[in-house]
Amino acid sequence: MNDVYILGIESSCDDTSAAVLRNGVLLSNVTASQEVHKAYGGVVPELASRAHQQNVVPVVDQALKRAGIEKEQLSAIAFTRGPGLMGSLLVGVSFAKGLARSLGIPLVDVNHLQGHVMAHFIKESDDDQSAPPLPFICLLVSGGNSQIVKVNAYNDMQVLGQTIDDAAGEAIDKCSKVMGLGYPGGPIIDKLARQGNPHAYKFAEPHIPGLNYSFSGLKTSFLYSLREWVKTDPDFVEHHKEDLAASLEFTIVDILMKKLRLAVKQTNIKHVAVAGGVSANNGLRNAFREHAEKYGWTIYIPKFSYTTDNAAMIGITGYYKYLDNDYCSIDKPAFSKVTFQ
Repeated sequence: MNDVYILGIESSCDDTSAAVLRNGVLLSNVTASQEVHKAYGGVVPELASRAHQQNVVPVVDQALKRAGIEKEQLSAIAFTRGPGLMGSLLVGVSFAKGLARSLGIPLVDVNHLQGHVMAHFIKESDDDQSAPPLPFICLLVSGGNSQIVKVNAYNDMQVLGQTIDDAAGEAIDKCSKVMGLGYPGGPIIDKLARQGNPHAYKFAEPHIPGLNYSFSGLKTSFLYSLREWVKTDPDFVEHHKEDLAASLEFTIVDILMKKLRLAVKQTNIKHVAVAGGVSANNGLRNAFREHAEKYGWTIYIPKFSYTTDNAAMIGITGYYKYLDNDYCSIDKPAFSKVTFQ
């Protein structure tokens, strides 16, 4: 059987990424991040799409070079079709369509959220056996999404619960901004939290029925508490930022894990994975390890390089779809909002 080479392209937000996989084994994963957004305290869609236009050709070129193959050897091109920022998606989608058409090979469209979950199936060698067995429960937490997903197969994912308002990553970023710490907030809060007391401050935890999440009330509680404290001490944030970060992180992780424990109890599935940008957070990773010990879970935590948006996860999802001849016609548009099909 001939080797299957998949080129994955990811451009849903502010990272332009390209990866090459051979038979599901990762050969290269190249990402260009955009520094331009830091000055604005968040991603500016117009600037993001312009940066993608500058980055997409060199990033794909590098991915092919590092994989040691020519573009003519590619079997198919997998690309993120959505969800994401429309301007950013259009750059990746248009490039993927043009390249696939010029090479006469199939296109495979990938749901970005499905890609995050499938990051657990990226193989780094032919005998890599680190993927979770099916079915498993996956906590998908990123800047835009917080969901508990039951994974029955690569193309059969059932959302058991999701946020009804803001995502966990979004709450971290907003609270970091309120504290004047900068963007993106995730790594900053994570670093400060390691030096603080997680029980220093209490913030409101929502009471949402079932397995759904809500983080808007926590954001409001954080903002109002901060306002009161700053009234009495204008330098309050500077003096207590480590404890504030640790308490915020503790509250968010606690909210996430309570619902996850409930999902595991309801489904009786003890293989539990975490995915998405927030899975890089050390507090969440430690909570997973504690739960594995306490509740007998078998846990799956991705490498840091597979937590944020990357093309390797798009490539591996594309590989499975390619094996099933699940191709995408060239006229399919990008979509900005969707959960799982």
